[in-house]
Amino acid sequence: MPSAVAMTSGRDLDITSDAIDEVNVIKGKLWNDTSEFDEAKDKSQFRDYEAACDRVKDFYKEQHEKQTLAFNIKARVEFKSKKRARMGVWEAMEMLNTLIDESDPDTSMSQIEHLLQTAEAIRRDGKPEWMQVTGLVHDLGKLLLLFGSEGQWDVVGDTFVVGCKFSDKIIYPETFKNNPDTYDAVYSTEYGIYKPHCGLDNVMLSWGHDEYLYNVFKDQSSLPAEALAMIRYHSFYPWHREGAYSHLTNDKDARILAAVQAFNPYDLYSKSDEPCDPVKLRPYYERLISKFFPPVLDW
Repeated sequence: MPSAVAMTSGRDLDITSDAIDEVNVIKGKLWNDTSEFDEAKDKSQFRDYEAACDRVKDFYKEQHEKQTLAFNIKARVEFKSKKRARMGVWEAMEMLNTLIDESDPDTSMSQIEHLLQTAEAIRRDGKPEWMQVTGLVHDLGKLLLLFGSEGQWDVVGDTFVVGCKFSDKIIYPETFKNNPDTYDAVYSTEYGIYKPHCGLDNVMLSWGHDEYLYNVFKDQSSLPAEALAMIRYHSFYPWHREGAYSHLTNDKDARILAAVQAFNPYDLYSKSDEPCDPVKLRPYYERLISKFFPPVLDW
């Protein structure tokens, strides 16, 4: 008859083995596995722009009037012509923490809370470390508001293609009536300055935190292509949610669309989660940051 010690040791071994198996299963999840953290959420409560407050509606009116092709060319020239700061990723998160996004109808929490909520939702679903850290940093481009932007309208909000006809899939499409590009002989046509199926790499999206951060990270991180696509296109709702711009996209865009759509639930539906504790979580995420970013970046 086995001794009590042996039986206890055997049970401990089983418990440990089961725990290891569970961790291995979690670590084995792929970035494009269906999200699970949001299964019980009432998703009809998100992105309800009909019921949005005047702050949100006024924001989009201003954005849609001022995001012209000429402005977007100017913004990209300015990005390449100057460095705004040198700092690490966590320092950038702390710097961003004073901003409230006027375009977002779903939350009024601080930015660092939203970043941690997004990353923690991805982490709970057992997605890869590179996707967790992508959730953590995806909105750091909003630092533009502290780096001399003209307002929130050239930093946040849904993005869209400029240089061709404004899609009716964009939020509040009627507010483009005061954008001069609406009446331009070329920019108001379906293809505008672009060629059919030229690909998103060859079109100009409205300037804001997505495009800015993509350009900061593409040469200063070891993030995979899927992560960079999540960062660059996560606010491009007319494309990844509404199916617009199929006349401009190509085969590469069809592949990266899957990555952006896999990321979107974590960005959007984590906003109703409980607030996170930055002090408690900082050591874990600083370790992840060190895997994918240098200690200091040019912003």
